[in-house]
Amino acid sequence: MAIQLHAQPYDLSATGFYFNSYQDYTAKAAKLRNDYGDPVEEFEIQFIDGEHIDCDLAKAIGINQANLKQFLEAVQDWDEDDKTLVILAVGECGYAFGADTQPIEFGVDIYHLDTMRELAEQFVEEGLFGDIPEPLQFYFDYDAIAHDLAVDYATAEVAGQHLIYRCH
Repeated sequence: MAIQLHAQPYDLSATGFYFNSYQDYTAKAAKLRNDYGDPVEEFEIQFIDGEHIDCDLAKAIGINQANLKQFLEAVQDWDEDDKTLVILAVGECGYAFGADTQPIEFGVDIYHLDTMRELAEQFVEEGLFGDIPEPLQFYFDYDAIAHDLAVDYATAEVAGQHLIYRCH
């Protein structure tokens, strides 16, 4: 699905325009004039249509004129996992999105689970608490472990998918 954005001028005497690429944006922005014939320089960039994950990415980075080119490159070049990582890192963990941002530079652990209890069960199964015989696993208080995990882990929804993540 192609992405569609809208450049809404802050100048009330000018009319905005739709675009779907950085080249399209720069060409239309260069030609735009307000009702008095003056060039329009400042725009609010609005996400109109596209993939759900691209919408979430736009929200997380706070899409604007300064990061528009990087956003459109990310939409084109990054896969869904990279976008998810950046959405959580920038939108939830407080990392910055800059001109040279690459998803690999962020320290975020992501688990595709719905609840902290599921994370606790996964950690016990993976042996995070040591080698525990299977019959004894039934006596664990997974809710208590989940409560403790909630100190370092949080939940989020990205593109309609529930995730658990940890920033480090």
